[in-house]
Amino acid sequence: MIKNFKLFKLYKNFKIHNLCKEYHIKNYTINDDMSISVDGNVDLSYRNLKFIPIKFKEVSGHFSCRCNKLISLKNCPETVGGFYCSHNHLTSLKYCPETVGDDFDCDNNKLTSLEGCPKEVGGYFSCSSNNLTSLEGCPESVGGYFSCINNQITNFDGLPEFFERYINLYENHVYEIYNLFKNDPRCIYWIREFGAIQGDEVIRDRLEEVYHTLGMDIPKDIRLENYSLV
Repeated sequence: MIKNFKLFKLYKNFKIHNLCKEYHIKNYTINDDMSISVDGNVDLSYRNLKFIPIKFKEVSGHFSCRCNKLISLKNCPETVGGFYCSHNHLTSLKYCPETVGDDFDCDNNKLTSLEGCPKEVGGYFSCSSNNLTSLEGCPESVGGYFSCINNQITNFDGLPEFFERYINLYENHVYEIYNLFKNDPRCIYWIREFGAIQGDEVIRDRLEEVYHTLGMDIPKDIRLENYSLV
């Protein structure tokens, strides 16, 4: 019995190693429950996946499973830096990470509810372009921006206190910059990463780096009402 268990474990380890090699996953540890913990980023995007092929426990960096055919988030990490599952066929956020230290992006799915999403998100939270009619179940705390455009939301009752801050963000003109990138929530991370906004000034060279990173054409004439472009 013990021998058979050891053989089974060896087989599972071998299979996991092969999958990690196939998906270019490095710096990982195989746990006793056959899940893996990764020190770094995991990118499973554009793989035509219908399910997450490996059971993850923790990922210290970003975990991306964007642009697949996923109908479930089963096997996603419990704890992660940033989490990106946009452009899939998800109808539920069941099995999504419990702890997200940075950004959370579930845009362009078929979600009808935010039930199951993390209670706290350290960076931005975006649930745009889904089939949501309310924001019930949204995080209790979000450290960055909050985007829920292109839904059919009619019920804004019972939202957490932090949501008022995002109404203020509109008043403080931050979304003037956001709109330059066609409301693509990825721009928020890169604007911050490149330091494109410095007080009341927008640094042109750094703003152009954001366009390059996102693969977008740079507008010939950028006009800003509430910032100085320098």
